[in-house]
Amino acid sequence: MSTPFPFTAVVGQDDLRLALLLNAVSPAVGGVLVRGEKGTAKSTAVRALSALLPEVDVVSGCRFSCDPGSPDPACPDGPHEAGGGAPRPARMVELPVGASEDRLVGALDIERALAEGVKAFEPGLLADAHRGILYVDEVNLLHDHLVDLLLDAAAMGASYVEREGVSVRHAARFLLVGTMNPEEGELRPQLLDRFGLTVEVAASREPDQRVEVVRRRLAYDDDPAGFAARWAGEEAAVRARIAAARALLPAVRLGDGALRQIAATCAAFEVDGMRADIVMARTATALAAWAGRTEVLAEDVRQAALLALPHRRRRNPFDAPGLDEDKLDETLEEFGGSTEDEDPDPDGPGGGGGQPTPDSGPQGGDTSARPEAGEGGEPQASAGAEQSAVRAAEPFRTKALSVPGIGRGAAGRRSRARTEHGRTTGARRPRGALTKLHLAATVQAAAPHQRARGRSGPGLVVRRDDLRQAVREGRESNLVLFVVDASGSMAARQRMGAVKGAVLSLLLDAYQRRDKVGLVTFRGSAAEVALPPTSSVDAAAARLESLPTGGRTPLAAGLLKAHEVLRVERLRDPARRPLVVVVTDGRATGGPEPLLLASRSAGLFAADRVASVVVDCESGPVRLGLAGKLAGELGGTAVTLDELRADSIAGLVKDVVKDVQRRAA
Repeated sequence: MSTPFPFTAVVGQDDLRLALLLNAVSPAVGGVLVRGEKGTAKSTAVRALSALLPEVDVVSGCRFSCDPGSPDPACPDGPHEAGGGAPRPARMVELPVGASEDRLVGALDIERALAEGVKAFEPGLLADAHRGILYVDEVNLLHDHLVDLLLDAAAMGASYVEREGVSVRHAARFLLVGTMNPEEGELRPQLLDRFGLTVEVAASREPDQRVEVVRRRLAYDDDPAGFAARWAGEEAAVRARIAAARALLPAVRLGDGALRQIAATCAAFEVDGMRADIVMARTATALAAWAGRTEVLAEDVRQAALLALPHRRRRNPFDAPGLDEDKLDETLEEFGGSTEDEDPDPDGPGGGGGQPTPDSGPQGGDTSARPEAGEGGEPQASAGAEQSAVRAAEPFRTKALSVPGIGRGAAGRRSRARTEHGRTTGARRPRGALTKLHLAATVQAAAPHQRARGRSGPGLVVRRDDLRQAVREGRESNLVLFVVDASGSMAARQRMGAVKGAVLSLLLDAYQRRDKVGLVTFRGSAAEVALPPTSSVDAAAARLESLPTGGRTPLAAGLLKAHEVLRVERLRDPARRPLVVVVTDGRATGGPEPLLLASRSAGLFAADRVASVVVDCESGPVRLGLAGKLAGELGGTAVTLDELRADSIAGLVKDVVKDVQRRAA
């Protein structure tokens, strides 16, 4: 077993360490979500926490870690008699992003259940994590069906495994800790709310602190055991402080004044539901116990708000998490007194309060990067050929665009696909382990052989060859590649704002449907990949917001760049089908015969049968119809900005699918 990096040797990251320690003191806080750029000790700190947790008493031989003082009456390994047991270290179980459903919740032997009536159950990771830590690295990349299972277990404190009427239940109460890089995509709101606390981490910009990080890491890599031994004293001290805080926690008093501050703070920041109030109350209580006090103070409420509220204030994936600390201080002062004269515990990690990223959303934050507004709120254009970035118009709900046919990509919400979840459409022989039994097909396959197999009782004689796997149809996620014309022909201020608003609307739709997105832009004399394919739609929105316009229209270059992006992505993720959305007026300028070259470039997509949609941005009384012609050459369909709206002409999806199928026939 490898020696983990000591928790107390982590340099800086006070908020991260404090949030983890508060959950060690009071697991009822509800876990931690750690957001931050790569290489900021997120995983290192989480893995180091398990060594500080107190040991737990478990029933000897129980695979589900039952507490001998109050064993689970429904434990699959039970029933257990109260008393006895043996201590063992608290576990930290890691859930891989690509784990299967059976690996998470456990596997039930359907063959034995049908033939023998025996519930032969193999526990999964939820059973292993009971009374310990369940750690999910890159939690934002977790598949939807695993997220659903995690939500159910976190809400009920138990895991249920159902297979064709045969069910197993066991307790699953764990501390949920997740780490993520926001550039790779955001979390579903339901799972985001399940994390009690959230912390934003970033690498220090102080040279001395960075030097110390490197020095300690090199020392650890050279001699892990020796490095851990040098920090053993500090580790023991923190471990003892956690135990003391746990013992003090029941005696901590949360007065009416503190409760009023908590309720007023949650109301002032307009968080949804009541979970934020409860989490803040538990966090403030844990903070007091960690500081060795039996009374919750205003400073505890303030720190609890900084940890528990930022991720609950987001209204869409493009909002940056954060909290207005001036507004927080005003609210606390109005409903119970100022926090200015109250000094936090100087000895605990993060005692000085968290410093989340300031709110940079539409309600406040730094606006220096935004273009200056002229008369009527219009951004001022630069005098040169290239104009400054135009702010996007308000997004709207778009029509559903989908890829025709049936795919086999990652689970999502856009196009039809063969998936592990969805409605049953047929049966087949299992390839490998049986996961979804088709009961009727299995019985039908076994029935003709009952006499030959010597059946004499009421039970059905089932053999491995009789088992049938259910074939299910659901929805998959796709790669939505935006190819956006940023040339001078699109540079009219109101027009480009409307175009950006349409693309922003499609990005929101892609977020809701769990798609990957990419962004290719073209203007001047070339095209560029503004954003390689990613799950982070907010990164795409940021690139779109800062996109300047002007110059010629190298349409062929944009199409060729998009085709190259798809070729590379097909090698990386062959099962994910693409949907190309070209946003242009169809004009092409620059170089010899630009329209002919654009037509030939479009033919590459038609030859590969890539699903495509052209959003026609042409305006004015005289229209050339170039976007419609481009759509025909792509083998796709064209829609106007008005037709893109969900409340406009009905049946857009049917038109897209029919047009693509007609051209492919």
